[in-house]
Amino acid sequence: MSFHDIRLPARLAFGSTGGVERRTEVAQLANGFEQRNTPWAHGRRRWLIGAAIKSLAEAAELVAFFEARRGRLFAFRFRDFADWRSAPAALPITALDQQVGVGDGETAAFQLCKTYGAGEHAYVRPITRPVADTVTVAVDGTPLDPSAFALDAASGVVTLDAPPGEGAAVTAGFAFDVPVRFDTDRLDITLEGFDAGRVVAVPLVEVRA
Repeated sequence: MSFHDIRLPARLAFGSTGGVERRTEVAQLANGFEQRNTPWAHGRRRWLIGAAIKSLAEAAELVAFFEARRGRLFAFRFRDFADWRSAPAALPITALDQQVGVGDGETAAFQLCKTYGAGEHAYVRPITRPVADTVTVAVDGTPLDPSAFALDAASGVVTLDAPPGEGAAVTAGFAFDVPVRFDTDRLDITLEGFDAGRVVAVPLVEVRA
């Protein structure tokens, strides 16, 4: 995937709207029942940004970022301020936030993930763009020294120096971004004064990483 490891400046995303979408195929049967299925294992997130941009300076900054990404060509990091951390909003990030695996005595690499809901219907979302300096890991409740594991920040995989023992819970805490791209090859800016401008809503869409 063509990806630039840079985050869209937060000030350019103020006022954004968006969230997660799913794709469900519904077939209506002759007997009045229906069958539902989905081709997507994971949701996909979309946003509209630019609503809070009022100055020509900020509009120019967005244009520069857009041009550097060549429009839709290159993906980049986006901070979804509604969902960007392993812990609940009011709590600090800790190494016990999310279970990412169970030791078997052989496996040392684990994919960072975030679980939504509980029980058999819980959804587990892979996290592929963690913020490197926020990642902490614990085995059976004991936090590991940062030197005891390595992080692949391009995939969200953590590799422990030693495989956890059989049945040992591997947990992690982290902040994360979403890999996105512009979903347009055009930006429209309205001049509203000598130093005032308005950006027409700019769509972003999550990319698989």
